[in-house]
Amino acid sequence: MNSKVFISIMLLIVPCLMFPQTAEEIINKAEDNLKGENAHGIIKMTVETPDYTRELKMESWWEGNEKALIVIQSPPKEAGNKTLKIGNEMWSYLKNTETTIKIPPSMMLQSWNGSDFTNDDLVRESNLTDDYTQKLLGDEKIDGELCWKIELIPEPDAPVVWGRLLYWVRKVDNLAARVDYYDEKGNLVRYMEFSGVMKMDDRLMPTRWAMHNNIKEGNSTVIEVIKMEFDIKLNERIFSFRELERGN
Repeated sequence: MNSKVFISIMLLIVPCLMFPQTAEEIINKAEDNLKGENAHGIIKMTVETPDYTRELKMESWWEGNEKALIVIQSPPKEAGNKTLKIGNEMWSYLKNTETTIKIPPSMMLQSWNGSDFTNDDLVRESNLTDDYTQKLLGDEKIDGELCWKIELIPEPDAPVVWGRLLYWVRKVDNLAARVDYYDEKGNLVRYMEFSGVMKMDDRLMPTRWAMHNNIKEGNSTVIEVIKMEFDIKLNERIFSFRELERGN
């Protein structure tokens, strides 16, 4: 073997041998690459069913798993509708009727706006490292990239609906590659595939998140990240009722 090639390989291998990552560390890095401590972005959501396709454009703000505001920008008939999450509570504001509705905990796993994402998904209620026990199962390739395969089992008192998750994280850059969602009976309910890795702000991240419904044939929802900035200074006014009910 050429000595230069050997040295290059060892430079890649040795850090991994010296500093092995736990399943929790791998998950934390993958999640941080998706959301950071806080974030602001513009995203497009495309909902596909056998009967119709609809698109939504949204502006979103997140602060960890604690606070979130999502504002629909288009289509016109839904523009101005908002979703606010503070702590464990969530509200929806409907601009046409100027009404605010509180979303009870029992509806966190309901569909958000007719999509294959839940209320919980959109406001990032669940914390994967707090609500689940992680176990590294081994390595597996997803779309040609070698990934860590991690199993997540919910803690006994965790406020989650999933009976089990499988989470694949790319070894090359610690980016999420795929997540499988199983119910308590062990049935695969849905799965999300991440692709379109691009640089957004100061980091690489997958910009296409495709959620496939494994129960309703032909149903899927794709989120495309148009713009995202991380770890910025956010005005606390953003996460308030005043902002929720303010007309645009």
